[in-house]
Amino acid sequence: MTPTYNVLIVEDELPAQANLRRALEMRFPDLRIVGLQSSVHGTLEWLKEPTNRADIIFMDVELSDGMCFDIFSHVEVNAKVVITTAFDNYAVRAFRINSIDYLLKPIDPEELTGAVERCRRSLAAEKENTKTAQPIDIEALKSALTGGGEPTFRKRFVVRFGDRLSVIETTQVAYFYAEDKSTHLVTNEGRRYILDQSLDQLADEISPADFFRISRNCTVSIRAIAGISKHPSNRLKVNLIPKPDFEVFVSRSRTTDFITWLEGK
Repeated sequence: MTPTYNVLIVEDELPAQANLRRALEMRFPDLRIVGLQSSVHGTLEWLKEPTNRADIIFMDVELSDGMCFDIFSHVEVNAKVVITTAFDNYAVRAFRINSIDYLLKPIDPEELTGAVERCRRSLAAEKENTKTAQPIDIEALKSALTGGGEPTFRKRFVVRFGDRLSVIETTQVAYFYAEDKSTHLVTNEGRRYILDQSLDQLADEISPADFFRISRNCTVSIRAIAGISKHPSNRLKVNLIPKPDFEVFVSRSRTTDFITWLEGK
């Protein structure tokens, strides 16, 4: 029998709260919304109530009376946490590093599915005693959200080609794409290599100033973009060099952020 997981939504913008609740209820029958909160105080009171239990918490960064890390500072949180945030800078890298998932607003339905699936796998592994829950590093989270620390990003990849290992500088990468459960790196010269990392993992390792994940299956370098056109479907089509074997479109939910990224803001 498929397990049912309790979900707490912490979001101070009521339209966003309602949209997330609707998306979860429509797409995931095994998730049960057991609480809706909009503040640090309300969330603390909910979590301290012995009869309340959440397996997954979707939590906005900025709440009506403070920041979400204030919650972690006052109560032990054992649930899987998914941060929902409009931050598109390096601060979000600290979330997954500290066992916290995150979704950028506006929330892409496919990325929401990915976050839910990661929570399910983690919860199932802990139940089977194959994985131990990792504590949240409050200070690291606080430092990231307040802009503390200087980000460091990957400078090169070591890739395997047959029996040989090659070093690919990050500046030589044109784009990454996911296909057949594998992640592919394509160089400026058109060479292709398979990586061990997923696109989700790469998002934590490469500079957001140089790379942008335009869809669930593709992350592009600013240097590889040869042109952008509007498709009849009202989506943005990206022309890349070298030309891939597939058409490249920007997810509708990412269009505004993509334009901002192109402008270097």
